[in-house]
Amino acid sequence: MAITESREIVIEATSDEILAVLFDIETLPDWSSAHERVEVLERDEQGRPKRSRQVVKIVGVSDEQILDYEVHDDGVSWTLVSSKQQRAQDGRYTLVPDRDGTRVRLELTVDTTVPLPGFLIRKGAQGLMDTATKGLRKRVLQVKRS
Repeated sequence: MAITESREIVIEATSDEILAVLFDIETLPDWSSAHERVEVLERDEQGRPKRSRQVVKIVGVSDEQILDYEVHDDGVSWTLVSSKQQRAQDGRYTLVPDRDGTRVRLELTVDTTVPLPGFLIRKGAQGLMDTATKGLRKRVLQVKRS
């Protein structure tokens, strides 16, 4: 069952400051409880992640994923290449300047292979969306202060 979620948050930082955190995906386990390990497998000519391997655990289900990334003028997106627990995953952060900083919109679609009850899938998605927005904001502000 595919589930699509979206969420917006304003982060008191520039797009470049936010992208710096998003491109530093090896630190995801430091600020995302769902991420156990992250390894960059390939980088583009600017040193940004192009492909990664991630071990994640959401609502008690562990998975190893390979993700491909694409950089856009207004953010970054990713697509699932392989996984044991998902048929598909597409995500995109869109960053738009806002008078108080940057408006960040996250759109995420996940299609799991594991037959889980709908409420568990929604609970996992909500936790992931919280981490991917509120957790991102917290991390960006932490990096910005140091």
